[in-house]
Amino acid sequence: MPLSVQRRPRRPLRIALPWLVGALPLICGLLIMHWQAERELQSRSESSARHAVNQIERILDDISAAAKELLPLAGRPCLAEKLALRDQVTRRAFVRSTNLEFKGELYCSSLFGPFTEPVNPADYTQGMLWLMSGNSVTPGHPLLVYRIHEGERGAITTVDGEHLLNILRLPDIDSHLVLQVGRYRMDRSGKVQDSQPPIADIAPAALTSTRYPFSIHSGYGPDKVGQLMRSEFPALLALLVILGAIAGVTCFWQLRRAGSSRAELQRAMEANEFVPYFQPVVRGSDYRWAGVEVLMRWQHPREGLVRPDLFIPFAEHSGQIVPMTRQLMQNTARALAPYAELLGEDFHIGINITADHCQDLALYEDCQAFLATFPKGKVHLTLELTERKLVIPTDVTRVLFAKLHELGVMIALDDFGTGQSSLAYLRQFQVDYLKIDQSFVAMIGVDALSLHILDSIIELSSKLGLGIVAEGVENETQRDYLARHNVDFQQGYLFAQPMSARDFILALEEQVRQHNIAS
Repeated sequence: MPLSVQRRPRRPLRIALPWLVGALPLICGLLIMHWQAERELQSRSESSARHAVNQIERILDDISAAAKELLPLAGRPCLAEKLALRDQVTRRAFVRSTNLEFKGELYCSSLFGPFTEPVNPADYTQGMLWLMSGNSVTPGHPLLVYRIHEGERGAITTVDGEHLLNILRLPDIDSHLVLQVGRYRMDRSGKVQDSQPPIADIAPAALTSTRYPFSIHSGYGPDKVGQLMRSEFPALLALLVILGAIAGVTCFWQLRRAGSSRAELQRAMEANEFVPYFQPVVRGSDYRWAGVEVLMRWQHPREGLVRPDLFIPFAEHSGQIVPMTRQLMQNTARALAPYAELLGEDFHIGINITADHCQDLALYEDCQAFLATFPKGKVHLTLELTERKLVIPTDVTRVLFAKLHELGVMIALDDFGTGQSSLAYLRQFQVDYLKIDQSFVAMIGVDALSLHILDSIIELSSKLGLGIVAEGVENETQRDYLARHNVDFQQGYLFAQPMSARDFILALEEQVRQHNIAS
């Protein structure tokens, strides 16, 4: 939209808004990155726990196989079998020591040979595993003990805690892996404690072995998410900063543009740059001009003719549409009143209004002044109510519409069938005409469903005793279809395009001349 920059006093919101808009993509991006980092850490935590379980099961498979081979030897003299015990220690990578048990006594060890020590099955989780903080040989050094028994016989094998610590330390230097066997736990510090493991701050996960009575708990400390974002997403962080800066600058530019738009529209009104363009409306019976719809155009001194969709929405939003329409009515009256004798009988002049007009009784005075410029009864003024903004029925609205009808001004619903409130308007206001939107007319001969809707609108207008105008007629097929269905008036490029006041007067003179010749 053509605008000239004009500095306006800055308001706190206008100053803060670009910063807020610039921060929004950064904040949203950080939240998404935080969520993604948590998902990634959760996946890593579960993967670390699964890896640890698999590795410890592999170790237990080794010491379990040793115990199973030694179990048949339990109960035999220790001196005869101690070489077999030491053979298992030598041949198997993870076996630290082997022992034989008989009648609740550990009586033979690969370390000491004959040895006596009571065995308490309650020390073993499910009678199978015992996580020890150390023994008499290596106090303070963790051991994992595996026990298998049949009746009075049993075999016990141990694995050095160093193997377990390697598993707990290897996956991720920042992960907190904890081995839990029964009521005992061990973390990467190597200390065995009689307690349940604490729940990790970030990405807690727990995985229990399906083959042995132990579980692995994993997770990360509270700072891990931030560390991961800084280490793995630096490019994305930079992109978010750039996007935030672009959004902030764009918002700042739009605010400046919007701020200057109001001033530019006001300048254009003062310069009388909003001019009427006229598109004829023809009778459905003989296709002679029966009226005209007045369309607003902006004759900008630098940009030339500006389309209404580039400035009308903002004028409505800024509240300037009412004085702009008042000026349009005045310009229309000045352009047509001197040529009133060229207008046919019952000539209709349609002007668009919005919801803002319906809350202002000054519209009645504007219409009164407009009609006063023409000979009495020469023209019929029709206000075409658009649905870009919802009209809320109030006492002012009801009084205004009543006074307009007393004045002889008619009300038409523009683009009927496309808005959400068209039927509500029929019930709430006294409407004289329906204007069928061009999207339905364009479907004649093309879309059967839209054609049914068009027929229903025509039938509805007939039952309600309303006049009907079809917009956007562009070919003879559409024209003839509407004529067969007794549509009162038609409008579109097939008959005439919107034209300036000068071109409209010339075309009107030619219409009159042709009619006089034909008569």
